Amino acid sequence: MFKQQYDFILSSRNTLLAYIGSISEHDFLTNNNSFGRGSIRNLLVHICQTYCAWIGEKALGIEQEFLPFESYQTLHHCQTYFNRVDEYIGLFTEKFKGNELKENELDRNGEILKVNPLKLFTHVITHEFHHKGQIMSLSRHLGYIPIDADIIR
Repeated sequence: MFKQQYDFILSSRNTLLAYIGSISEHDFLTNNNSFGRGSIRNLLVHICQTYCAWIGEKALGIEQEFLPFESYQTLHHCQTYFNRVDEYIGLFTEKFKGNELKENELDRNGEILKVNPLKLFTHVITHEFHHKGQIMSLSRHLGYIPIDADIIR
């Protein structure tokens, strides 16, 4: 079920990334402190970092190096980061197939959390959609007309 749901998310994400491709490079990097992470680029990188932290590092045990936002200067750099996210989701899907509701202990800054894979997966995808909304709002503030990037459109 994770794979099927993630396919819906990929369709929505690909629509978003194609839209962002129509935004100027300058606007892609323009900071607006009203939007949490500040720029469209920063929001995209933050989405990837969250997937990599929770799915890559916590669930799969793959050590991560979190580079600063400035390491990702173009949409292409962000798309490459999303490719890593996709790989982790594929590994996650296989690892927890049939055990989606089994509680696992994860360390978060010295605190042990009991989280099942379904809750973890739900957390990262809803986080992505939260920030996708911020990206759309930020693009409107920059003078663009946001597109429909919902799962059902």
